[in-house]
This record gives sequence, structure tokens and C-alpha cells, in this order.
Amino acid sequence: MVTKMIKSNYSLDDLRCFYMIAKMGSYKKATKHLDMPLSTLSRRIRHLESDLQLRLLNRDAHRVTLTPIGEHYYNRCHIMFNELTNIEQDLQEEKNLPAGKIRVSAPIHSGKTFLSHLFSDFLLKYPEIQLDLRFSNTLIDIEAEGIDVAFRMKNPAIDNWIVRELKLTRNILCCSSLQNLDHIKHPEQLCLYPKVTCFRLLPWQLIERKTGQRCDYQPNDLVRLEVDEIQIMTESVKKGVGISYIPDYLALPMIEKGELKRVLSGWESEEQAFSMLYRDRENIPLRVRLFVDYVLTHFVK
Repeated sequence: MVTKMIKSNYSLDDLRCFYMIAKMGSYKKATKHLDMPLSTLSRRIRHLESDLQLRLLNRDAHRVTLTPIGEHYYNRCHIMFNELTNIEQDLQEEKNLPAGKIRVSAPIHSGKTFLSHLFSDFLLKYPEIQLDLRFSNTLIDIEAEGIDVAFRMKNPAIDNWIVRELKLTRNILCCSSLQNLDHIKHPEQLCLYPKVTCFRLLPWQLIERKTGQRCDYQPNDLVRLEVDEIQIMTESVKKGVGISYIPDYLALPMIEKGELKRVLSGWESEEQAFSMLYRDRENIPLRVRLFVDYVLTHFVK
């Protein structure tokens, strides 16, 4: 024999109304707790009983008592509402305590270059917080991956996420310090020389600082090495494999050490922002807000 299930239309609010009346033994006390007019409370209980086709409360001029089925219903509701209260308390504690896990996404090399020391220092300052770091050169779906804070280079805008610019960088052309390419005067001449490319940095977008002349150079000829990781690309240039288009935060220290030289020193890319993305500050847990503030303190002066 198959029992037919009856679909109920009452709301959890109606059930909570019954629960408070039964718990306090009084409509009047329940109205104060729920901040609800007596007429509204009475209507909701009538709707609940009508929908269930059960009488839950006995009412007379002096008191309110539970029917046998009402007492059974109350006992079940008591367990459920206590659990909901505990869940709400746990969530509030998680939101307001400096503890728990923060999921962070960043590009591999720029993330490590700009942030690696901050991660360790932050964890030492807040010993109850854990970081789950996701380094990737792939533009991941931060919503689907449950990311709390994302760091991105260029074009970081995402609906409903706040974007804070942390640092401006440029890309410059470099070769090995053992090479002499001072005779190259225009990007069009690059086609004659070996090159190393990173697919994330194509085309080589260049602007001549003095004249403002622009050139989007697509390195198609004499490409000796194609990689998806900036550090490997830079090491290959250092060894003399070819010319490449390298972020200045990586190239300039190597130029100072005499490991690289600039090619077409008057040409460079436009400034591009390294940014941090996070959700609305009013609705993020304390641990995430602390992390955001910590990062901003070290970048925004």
C-alpha cells in the first residue's frame, strides 16, 4: 500500500509562531517575543492548523494548552529550532572570530613575488587562521572555486566583487647581458632575432615614451621557446636564448645585477595594475576582512 504524501503550504515562520506560543504558554508573551500583533499571530496559527488539518492548541479565556498531537508537534519543533539556533550561533562565531580558512587565488609568479612574505607574516599574526593558496596562471572561476580573495593582473573586474589596485607594473624588452642589441631602433626589427615568448604576454604591446607611438608586435618569427611560466621565460633570456617581453618587477632587479639588458629602452608597455578582489566588506567574515586590511596596509601608502 502506497501512502499519499500531503504537500503543506505553511511557512517556517508559521511553525515558529506555534513553537513560541507552546514554549511560553501564552499568545500575549509570544507576541512580545515575536514583535507581532495578536491578530496576526492568531491568523497564522489558524492557517497552520487549517493547512495541517490538525488542532494543535486548546484555547480558552485563561490559558493555552497543547493537544496531544500539538505536544508531539512541539517536541519535534523544539529539536529543529534548537538546532537552527545552534547553527546560527556557529555561523555568527565563524563570521566574527579571527579564525578559520581563507581561500586565496593568485597568478603563479606575480603572486609569489609580491605576496609570499605577506602570507607568512599574516599567519604568524593570526595563529587561528589558515590560508588555502591556489597559484595558477589560468584565469579560474573564483565563484565556482569558492575563493575568498583573488589577486589578478590586468582586467580584473568581476560583478559584485570589489577591486583594489595594489601595484602598477610595465613590461619591457630584454636580452642577455652578453648580447649587444643597441642597434635595434624599432620593434619591427625584432623579426630578425631569436625570441622567447609567454602565451599570457602576447602580443608585445609597446609605446614609445617620448613620441607616444604605439606598436602591437606579434612575435611569430624565430621563436625559440614558448612557455606558460614567466620565470622559465626569464631564465632562458638570461642564458641568451632570445629576446623577450618581461614584467619590470622581475626584469629590473636582474638588470641591476648585470644579468639582463634592455632592448629598445625607449619602448615599454602601458602600466597595468596588480589588483586584489574580494566581496562586499559588510558581508565577509572577520578573518577575510583582517586579511584584506593586512594586504592593503602593505601596498596602499
